Amino acid sequence: MLDEEIVSSRTVYSGRAVKLRVDTVRLPGGRETTREIIEHADCVAVVPFDAEGNVLLVEQFRHATGKTLLEIPAGGIEYGETPEEAVRRELKEEIGFEPQKIERLGGFYAAPGYCTEYLHLFLATELVPSQLHAEDTEEIRVVTMPVNQISEMISSGRICDAKSVAGLLYFLRFKAG
Repeated sequence: MLDEEIVSSRTVYSGRAVKLRVDTVRLPGGRETTREIIEHADCVAVVPFDAEGNVLLVEQFRHATGKTLLEIPAGGIEYGETPEEAVRRELKEEIGFEPQKIERLGGFYAAPGYCTEYLHLFLATELVPSQLHAEDTEEIRVVTMPVNQISEMISSGRICDAKSVAGLLYFLRFKAG
């Protein structure tokens, strides 16, 4: 195992959602270098699957990309909240449904080269309508997509964010048995 020893660490920015720190590390060969690390809380990413065989996606503008993206619902795990509780809250906030059944599909790091964020991936089924609870829901449009269109939407680049591509591919493999 090729671990890096942290020689020093300093926080250079602390915001609402992220912290940026710069670590000086010693490599196994003895050379020192720096690593810029974004500290971000763990999150959930959810594939909501309805009784009609559709996946519910969210379409929203993402300032960092300058584009409107089609994504699976996702969001941060709040302090003291379990990932499953975060799934329920996020689906109420983003798509106006509460899942009666939640299954873990897996998980992955968002960008392990520079970010600490880990995404817990879930499948949510037996969806029951629920009132939208978020303040910014007018910025989100719910898109119902038949499962048989997912692969083409990924291949064409219409679905292009990493968590959605990974989450939907996990889901397709899970569904295939």
